[in-house]
Amino acid sequence: MKIDIVTLFPELFNDFLNTSIISKAQQRNLVEIQVTDLRDYSKRNHKQVDDTPYGGGVGMLLDFPSIYDCIEDLKTEKSKVILMSPQGKLFNQETANTLAVEKHIILIAGHYEGFDARIEEIIDEEISIGDYVLTGGEIPAMVITDAVTRLIPGVIMEASVKEDSLYEGILKYPQYTKPYEYKGYKVPDVLLSGHHANIEKWRKKMAIEVTMKKRPDLLKKNKD
Repeated sequence: MKIDIVTLFPELFNDFLNTSIISKAQQRNLVEIQVTDLRDYSKRNHKQVDDTPYGGGVGMLLDFPSIYDCIEDLKTEKSKVILMSPQGKLFNQETANTLAVEKHIILIAGHYEGFDARIEEIIDEEISIGDYVLTGGEIPAMVITDAVTRLIPGVIMEASVKEDSLYEGILKYPQYTKPYEYKGYKVPDVLLSGHHANIEKWRKKMAIEVTMKKRPDLLKKNKD
């Protein structure tokens, strides 16, 4: 898989791309991640890519020619172009699973007051990571890159992916490690029983209970 990230601040991705699982996935050629500076496509003085909006208004908009030329340069017939936007559909695990099977995704990280609206004609979809507004799309682009990369076969153990919270639409069961007891707080005895069927039954039961307590909306969604 290839992931292209278009941004005004490529330096923000330096540590992100060179740390932990993301770094290892690239080193093993399981994913290719490239960051492109939108200013490289500016046709104006001082590499400016923003301008005032027609009709007046507060703030500056990223212009259309710069983003158009950038996307035209990066995309292929196999590309999926995604704009990071608070107006987009909410990102979730289901969306991550869908994107993980794409050959090439292009993530556009906006800034300032937004984009010239003509960008909607050259993208495939808009995605938001939550109902709030950030100063830019760089963090959302990192979120999506991380969530998608870890799903690529070979990046992490498949069994680990399948046991993640939200993989099957509910939260993960509680987990514990040594010591068995600390200051009166104990690990559930069933986990020390060695009876795998009982442990599996307990985990399924607890996954439902945890989801009911913390995210009852997920159970309602699955029921619907």
